[in-house]
Amino acid sequence: MPQESSQPPAGRPPHRVVVVVDEGTNPFEVGVATEVFGLPRPELGLPGALYEIVLCAPRSGVRMNHGFFTLAGVPGLDAVDTADTLIMPGRPDNTVPRAPDVLAAIRRAHARGARIMSFCTGAFALAESGILDGRRASTHWQWADSFRERFPAVQLEPDVLFVDDGDILTAAGSAAAIDLGLHIVRKDFGAEVANSVSRRLVFAAHRDGGQRQFVERPVPEVRDESLAPVLAWAQERLGDPLTVAGLAARAGVSTATLHRRFRAQLGTTPLAWLTGERVALACRLIERGEERLDVVAHLSGLGTLANLRARLRRETGLSPSDYRRRFGPGTPAAAGRIPAAATARTP
Repeated sequence: MPQESSQPPAGRPPHRVVVVVDEGTNPFEVGVATEVFGLPRPELGLPGALYEIVLCAPRSGVRMNHGFFTLAGVPGLDAVDTADTLIMPGRPDNTVPRAPDVLAAIRRAHARGARIMSFCTGAFALAESGILDGRRASTHWQWADSFRERFPAVQLEPDVLFVDDGDILTAAGSAAAIDLGLHIVRKDFGAEVANSVSRRLVFAAHRDGGQRQFVERPVPEVRDESLAPVLAWAQERLGDPLTVAGLAARAGVSTATLHRRFRAQLGTTPLAWLTGERVALACRLIERGEERLDVVAHLSGLGTLANLRARLRRETGLSPSDYRRRFGPGTPAAAGRIPAAATARTP
């Protein structure tokens, strides 16, 4: 659904995303940040981007991972002090401590209420700064043991795609950074806008953060084992009484085989995937103006109003009524603007 305007409410600055590019940073994760948060969105009817994005570095000429290239001509770390959302990408060498000025910048941003995010091993920088003590976090599975050893005060969740712990969010790996980025867009603008961004990325619109991050067989060994046909079939029938047994029958396999394929290819279960798709459809129906919540529950396949309330609150932290007030037609989010609650920068 095209949006009407990208202009923020009068007197409110655009939500600023600041990405700290440190020595050895992975270029891919910087690209994820700019792709998700920084590109213009003409497909939404917007003249500009959803967010204002700024890259910064502790000094000019920072070398990227393996010295592929250097980054120059960007602001210094003072830019962090204007961040509404701060992103720390990862780097492969986590044995070298981060520079004190980088850690100090993270602490300042957190202290004044900015939203803090890390991609992949960027969680090491957040942990070094001390802001993760006593908090839930994720990082790449390959570095989980090292992370636990160095930061025992952090509640590491090593087998998930990302962790949303309120004002601090951590993605497990480089690809999971896209999942986390879309999760943020969904929280700020709703499912419809997030789906549009994911379509442009040619990426799955919604993978729950609790899914496994380590997929043992990311590419099916046999072409016929791809889940794509049955997923597309189910997505067109979410309002029908679909069951796991019905999905298995459609795929021509046993339920046990279907479970194995979902685990191997998607890192989740058939029921969890189906529920996530139904919740996403319910969100889109509310955003498009359906006010009858019992109808939303029926059309999305969630069945009852009680189930709609429970599932939507679990996925978004909002009741259906609160979700409509935040993302429904005529709201600031529906006009392509960041809601006030998502802006942490002080005037």
